[in-house]
Amino acid sequence: MSDLLDNNARNYDAVLVVSFGGPEGPDDVMPFLDNVLKGLNIPLQIKTRIAKRYHRFDGISPINTETRAFIKALEKELDIHGPQLPVYWGNRNWRPLLPDTLRQMADDGIKNAIVYVTSIFSSYSGCRKYREDLYEAAQGIENAPHIDKLRIGYNHPGFIEAVTDRVREALEPATNVNENSMLLFTAHSLPLSMARCARYQEQLQEVCGLVGQALGVKSWKLVYQSNNASYGEPWLEPDINNALEVVKEAGETNVVIVPIGFVCDHMEVILDLDVEAKEKVDALGLNMVRAATVGIHPAYIAMVRELIVERMSANPERRWLGTQGASADYCAQNCCLSGKPGAPKPSLCGTKI
Repeated sequence: MSDLLDNNARNYDAVLVVSFGGPEGPDDVMPFLDNVLKGLNIPLQIKTRIAKRYHRFDGISPINTETRAFIKALEKELDIHGPQLPVYWGNRNWRPLLPDTLRQMADDGIKNAIVYVTSIFSSYSGCRKYREDLYEAAQGIENAPHIDKLRIGYNHPGFIEAVTDRVREALEPATNVNENSMLLFTAHSLPLSMARCARYQEQLQEVCGLVGQALGVKSWKLVYQSNNASYGEPWLEPDINNALEVVKEAGETNVVIVPIGFVCDHMEVILDLDVEAKEKVDALGLNMVRAATVGIHPAYIAMVRELIVERMSANPERRWLGTQGASADYCAQNCCLSGKPGAPKPSLCGTKI
């Protein structure tokens, strides 16, 4: 794995935060979905059904507001503790779009940027697809900056601390975690073909165990949400709604839902958990609390700064918990493939070998 680690001190002149992006009004929804579903053979009927989910909330996803808050918190952290670097923001699917941001960075004279992708686990959707987008966005931009990507921090002590605190915060006004409380850790489901090409499930299981251990809780289960199996192939299970039925059948009464697979609130978090899962637990007669995403938790923000400093230092200490070690600085050539036939698309931030 040594060829995937960067033990050289790097000199970056900017940080680029890259996120999924989301619509901020009803007129944004269909153009946003066109970007999300670009290249996929998705029937209009399914796209219209997805659009209705956004229109339930006036076409506004919380993700852009959450990303702005994250950037503000990161800027403050860097201003206080260093390094003194400007922070840029580019989205995959909605404004500010990555090509526009990279063009602005080039115009500002940025030569070397370190990228933080707001996705904490390894998968095609959460890693390689962003690297492909970065490559595509840089094409045709004169003097586009060189880009490196921060390693994935799923097992970093800062992320574990932030998730653990969010669970404790959720339980303050509710029943303490005890033998009658079940923790359901949720993450976005993936097509099985995609999941087989990444360490997504393995990483999630590791982190759920670490958080459960920190809380002193043994009764937990990893489940999945936002299952889009209607696209035409099986996706990861169990689905959260089915898992809630199992909880009820087991005679348990209190459920704590922890969206561990998301670092901030997406539409999926709000609708799938706060609306649909809540309707399910009400129908089953269960008590439910939902932990917040890590968002701008100080330990999470400090983790991102630490990862930046780590990459700018020679032979850095890489902090991690559990058994899987620190993630790679450079992605391997076979990292997080899509599971689809054919050669992968060009991407940035991969191994040079």
